[in-house]
Amino acid sequence: MEENQLNAVILKRVEVAPGLIILTVRPNGWTLPDFEAGQYAVLALPGSAKRAELSDPETEAPPADKLIKRAYSIASSSKEKEYVELYITLIRSGSLTPRVFALKEGDAVFLGEKFKGMFTLKEVPEQANIVMVATGTGIAPYMSMIRTEFKERPNRRFAVIHGARHSWDLGYRAELSTLAYYFKNFAYLPVISRPGDEKEGWTGHGGYVQDVWRKKVLEQRWGAPLKPENTHIFLCGAPAMAEEMSQLLSAEGFREHKKKEPGQVHLERFW
Repeated sequence: MEENQLNAVILKRVEVAPGLIILTVRPNGWTLPDFEAGQYAVLALPGSAKRAELSDPETEAPPADKLIKRAYSIASSSKEKEYVELYITLIRSGSLTPRVFALKEGDAVFLGEKFKGMFTLKEVPEQANIVMVATGTGIAPYMSMIRTEFKERPNRRFAVIHGARHSWDLGYRAELSTLAYYFKNFAYLPVISRPGDEKEGWTGHGGYVQDVWRKKVLEQRWGAPLKPENTHIFLCGAPAMAEEMSQLLSAEGFREHKKKEPGQVHLERFW
């Protein structure tokens, strides 16, 4: 592997919770490409890179000089040209994330020079409500959409329904709570599946994101029904969540969006 293949550097590393980090990655000697909010980037490290202490031992080590590549949704605004932000969960048995979690600020990595993906707001009508449903790090593309589009669309309603096991696993909670506090057209509904583990108690929603949808919490918040005629819904996260939400939405008349068959439900299948 050529040393210049590691064409970017870790500008910042923030540990959100054990097994969850936000990385800020800056290109080294090249310029970030234009991209649409919601798209993904490819991050890579060589097999020779060390693994984090919390990871499982590898049964078979990959070639030392071969890059291990994975795609990660970009969380930073598409208007930001100095760096990309990635929200990553540790897969202890994985090949790449244990190596990513061993990175420190200033370390070199590979960042793909083309960003891709169809999970964007590009084909959503201008006046449609946007409801973003996520579990875990599935919230990353929504952060890019919000940071890019929200202030440019003062008449559009945005909502984030984000599920995690515990409150400390809710990445970007402070930023999203602040937006919900200051802007009437922004709703943030965090949900945790294990409220009994909270030492300080939990006053938010318990269960799963699909429970919040089923109870019509967002409709009550906004005081208006959410229908296929006025709302587009994005799903990103655990396959079980996406499957159950798709079934719930289908029963309400929402259709999955496809190139040849436009609909109101947009899925990002990154698992």
